[in-house]
Amino acid sequence: MLLRMYGSMGNMPFQNVVILVITTVLAVMVCMVIHELCHGFAAYALGDPTAKRMGRLTLNPVRHIDPIGGLMLLFVGFGWAKPVQVDPRYFDKPKRDMALVALAGPFSNFILAFLTMGLWVNTYVWALRGGTPGYILSSFLESLIILNLGLGIFNLLPIPPLDGSKVLATFLPDRFYWRWMQVERYGMFILLFLMITGSLSGFLNNFINGLFNLMVGVWT
Repeated sequence: MLLRMYGSMGNMPFQNVVILVITTVLAVMVCMVIHELCHGFAAYALGDPTAKRMGRLTLNPVRHIDPIGGLMLLFVGFGWAKPVQVDPRYFDKPKRDMALVALAGPFSNFILAFLTMGLWVNTYVWALRGGTPGYILSSFLESLIILNLGLGIFNLLPIPPLDGSKVLATFLPDRFYWRWMQVERYGMFILLFLMITGSLSGFLNNFINGLFNLMVGVWT
């Protein structure tokens, strides 16, 4: 969906192209910051001060944005941020609490996408008639919805080091749990291979489009 937005740039006035690029970059910052901030707050609420000690409980995007993951999110519609460091030794129930911390990031993206969709749907008519301010608002909201959906869905994939792998690990017997967590060091190579080969694009775009349309239906 995001690629289709970029594909229409050739027919846009230059001013609108600039607006689309700027609003998309801002949307990338917002959804990545919220995602990682919620990981950090969840861990802190469960007793782990690591994120706070490392300065991750902040709205400063420099602390959260991974350059490669940010570019992926910007141009492809799904990507990742700098992972928040978590020390499960602080948790009362490490497996359960790791899963809760992992789910906090994608869950925050889905909530933000849903709320933003409500605002976008209810301001769309005004935006069409609102000239440049209306176009800026509509462009930002639409990008924010798509990118939050992409970030949330992508991070729920059960591939280390994504959040979904930590949720999956919760259901593994203890003798396999720590072995599974060790696979994380190889996960980035797996992800890069899947992205280069295009194996994930169609699957994820279908999910993004499906959720986008479902949210439109809820709000209209």
